Amino acid sequence: MRAMVLHAPRQPLRLEERPDPVAGPGEIVVRVEACAVCRTDLHVVDGDLTEPKLPLIPGHEIVGIVDSCGEGVDLKPGRRVGIPWLGHTCGCCSYCESGRENLCDNPGFTGYTRDGGFASHVVADAGFAFPLDGFSDPVAAAPLMCAGLIGWRSLKMAGEGKRIGIYGFGAAAHIIAQVCVFEGREVYAFTRAGDEAAQALARSLGAVWTGGSEESPPVLLDAAIIFAPVGALVPAALRAVAKGGRVVCGGIHMSDIPQFPYAILWGERQILSVANLTRADAVEFLELAPRAGVTTTTAVYPLERANEALADLRAGRFQGAAVLVP
Repeated sequence: MRAMVLHAPRQPLRLEERPDPVAGPGEIVVRVEACAVCRTDLHVVDGDLTEPKLPLIPGHEIVGIVDSCGEGVDLKPGRRVGIPWLGHTCGCCSYCESGRENLCDNPGFTGYTRDGGFASHVVADAGFAFPLDGFSDPVAAAPLMCAGLIGWRSLKMAGEGKRIGIYGFGAAAHIIAQVCVFEGREVYAFTRAGDEAAQALARSLGAVWTGGSEESPPVLLDAAIIFAPVGALVPAALRAVAKGGRVVCGGIHMSDIPQFPYAILWGERQILSVANLTRADAVEFLELAPRAGVTTTTAVYPLERANEALADLRAGRFQGAAVLVP
């Protein structure tokens, strides 16, 4: 198999040949058709997330075909599946037993604590692989496996409000904006100042207002979701939401939140964070996405150009999501 491998933080990935993987009990080997590039991959490569398995094959928005199965697996070879960030849970901690496996005390994460999808093949826990029988385009489906899933969990945590602000209009935002429109909500899209391309994409997907992240929307919002890893957006979003509104931080890493006056939190406003996902989230979203007519905007790179894709994501040089194709 071929793989792009991280040997140390803040170092370029290396293209390597490795022995073909073998599935153990409860596992599957998947031939990767596409793997989207997530901002979490950047946090791993850049050293913001400090405990990766090294050497490591990053990547956790994987779509591929089951090649072989280990003992005790019901999936059959030839089936298309998706593999997300949450790659394993213990099943016995208090969080797992109470239906909150996203908070598991002993989890495994694809492309972080176990090898991921920046490769021609990947081994996955079969219990954390989702059949994608109705998804014919692996490139289009790949961003759904994290950007879509985390976006969906973030939207659920935002509540039932009609006016939803989205800060950082990248991969997750461009997917979940379409779900908001499908559900009859209004989307207010906040981008980097002067990012006319991102604002144009937001408007094309149904946003009723677009502007820079430092701007105030024309009305107070019921909730705001922050996908950009910028702590300074938290007080900005608090100022934009109405009393009783929620600010949801949708990323796994964020710069420090600056001091802010209590007055902008008062009025029963809430700040919430999203941690990982549950398999129930994935089942819900993968059923909803086709009904909502969700489409993804993608920039395709061959596997060996993974470093270029990461650099382009870091610099904001494309709209939507980057996708690696082995």
